[in-house]
Amino acid sequence: MSVHLHWFLPTGGDGRTLVDRHAYTDGGIRRDRITPVSGVRAPDIEYLAQIAKAAEQLGFEAVLTPTGTWCEDAWLTTVALTQVTERLKFLVAFRPGVISPVLAAQMAATYQRISRGRLLLNVVTGGDSTEQKRFGDHLGHDRRYARTDEFLQIVRGVWGGRPFDFQGEHYQVEGGLTALPPDPLPQIFFGGSSAAAGPVAARNVDVYLTWGEPPEEVKQKIDWIRGLAEQEGRTVRFGIRLHTISRDSSKEAWATAGRLLDDLDPETVTAAQQALGKSESVGQQRMLALHGGSRDKLEISPNLWAGVGLVRGGAGTALVGSHAEVADRIEEYHSLGIEHFVLSGYPHLEEAYWFGEGVRPELAARGLLDAGPAPLDGVPAANGRPASAPGGAPLLIAGGR
Repeated sequence: MSVHLHWFLPTGGDGRTLVDRHAYTDGGIRRDRITPVSGVRAPDIEYLAQIAKAAEQLGFEAVLTPTGTWCEDAWLTTVALTQVTERLKFLVAFRPGVISPVLAAQMAATYQRISRGRLLLNVVTGGDSTEQKRFGDHLGHDRRYARTDEFLQIVRGVWGGRPFDFQGEHYQVEGGLTALPPDPLPQIFFGGSSAAAGPVAARNVDVYLTWGEPPEEVKQKIDWIRGLAEQEGRTVRFGIRLHTISRDSSKEAWATAGRLLDDLDPETVTAAQQALGKSESVGQQRMLALHGGSRDKLEISPNLWAGVGLVRGGAGTALVGSHAEVADRIEEYHSLGIEHFVLSGYPHLEEAYWFGEGVRPELAARGLLDAGPAPLDGVPAANGRPASAPGGAPLLIAGGR
């Protein structure tokens, strides 16, 4: 079982701090009214193309693209980026409740033909009622997962190439059909920590994603989903969503984390914790429990830092350390059954180089990477250090990333 490395596409904006300082004066609706803050990078297609090309050059298999109010549309953005990349795959996040399952299946098929088979799907059921209602979705938490279950059954059904009928609580389909099914079928990624989410993963998905909890807690999740999948006669693979701060030495990496922490004032942390505490997502509540809103003891497991979650929703932990130490932690998660590592770090361009030029060779030397295509040729950086990477390279605040 090889390690699959994925990066992240910041379609909500990028920057050099943990705080969401790329915020716009009008809440992000109009891109021409950006709050004047140093180091902010708007998510224009030119910048996103830089990240996508860097990820491809550095040997990442795919990039995750988020979904939500403050992000550019994942489908449209990534299909544009397929035209400026050669083999990079795109892990496109979407919400089942706001699109027809038959239309989603058709879109995926078209995407596969345009991209020559480079689509992966990340199903986001949603844990924030306020966000869901913006898109016209008023179902409660557990019913959203029940709808996702039906949605994925229909998607797989209409990919079969023959008319497909379905009668459920949320969807009724007669003769659903994707005239030209996608080839290959996109792998389906999915995350959810609640009791309602587990059976959906077991019945329908290819890869179950967890946020970056300590190894013993990740193992419990793997055992839970694996057991449910066995009851369904299926096998599910596993992935994890983490940030990274990797440097030439452990001291440098922790100094970067420290600078990020020093930039957070108590009012910002308090406001973020109050907002995140309202989430219905069990996974989000588990992220918050790792630090309890306190700056003390943020290294919750060796090289696993929970400082990101003080002010950001979604993935709230980062692997922090030297390149070898970060590789150690990846190897530890891999030994538990994690195959897919969906990583990020701010700014995404610089951190992609820190990881790609520092950690990836460590993993390759340990035999953890598939002997597939090597990173695209490029100009090597002096002493293994990306010339574009400054001393500090932080992270941002927003849901689901």
